[in-house]
Amino acid sequence: MIYYHGTRADLRPGDLIAAGYASNYGARKQASWVYFAGTLEAAVWGAELAQGEGRARIYMVEPTGAFVDDPNLTDKKFPGNPTLSYRSHEPLRVTGEIEQWQGHSPEQLQHMKDALARLKAQGIEAID
Repeated sequence: MIYYHGTRADLRPGDLIAAGYASNYGARKQASWVYFAGTLEAAVWGAELAQGEGRARIYMVEPTGAFVDDPNLTDKKFPGNPTLSYRSHEPLRVTGEIEQWQGHSPEQLQHMKDALARLKAQGIEAID
């Protein structure tokens, strides 16, 4: 299976994406997990919503250790994990970059950002 990771970081094949750095999301606290997905659609959202100045990027990755379903999505929004969203304490190895992908419309992206802002105002941050 091919796995994907959306971000704004500039990475190369062989680089590792590891926990312990500032999260791409929310308050940017130190991330205890690395997140990835088995669907390109989930990675597109990850890339578009990631904080930072770099361009949105989607990498193909391979987990280097054990991983579990991402409870932020699978337990709360999409039971059964149809988005194939996962997280791991172990690094992800970059195997390549998806150069051509379709982002969401500006309206869809703004709708998602507004929804995330409402959650933040309620003190809810999805990434732990």
